[in-house]
Amino acid sequence: MQPRMNVKKHAPALYEAMLNLEAAMGRSSLPHVTYELVKLRASQINGCGFCVDMHAYDLKKSGESDERIWSVAAWREAPYYTEAERAALALAEAATRLADNPHGVPDDVWEEAAKHYDEETLAALVMAVAVINAWNRICVTTRQVAGSYRRTA
Repeated sequence: MQPRMNVKKHAPALYEAMLNLEAAMGRSSLPHVTYELVKLRASQINGCGFCVDMHAYDLKKSGESDERIWSVAAWREAPYYTEAERAALALAEAATRLADNPHGVPDDVWEEAAKHYDEETLAALVMAVAVINAWNRICVTTRQVAGSYRRTA
């Protein structure tokens, strides 16, 4: 497989803006592991092989167990996640699958997330979902190759 294009090369200022968003997310109050779990789950939903590979690899590199990484797609049935992580994953799924619900993110999903995160962290979680969905759309559209991240990192 070959990527369709190199966005960084052809739109460097725009790509740099995305990297700045990512850097700001790293400085947010959202726990790093929660952010990585959200990125992995949204990437699975969006079918972004590049991002699934990247975020599974990053979770493993940061010390997460195989069980937590492998079961993200079935987090509701797996015992490996905290209640706060479950709330974040539910919000990430609902916000990623907007077309599946004509009313957007359901109130119960929002309220559960709000029980576990203060407003600053909840805002960061909303931004986290937006950022990974943007990355997924960039990578799927340009057909970035799964595993290429690890070969250049």
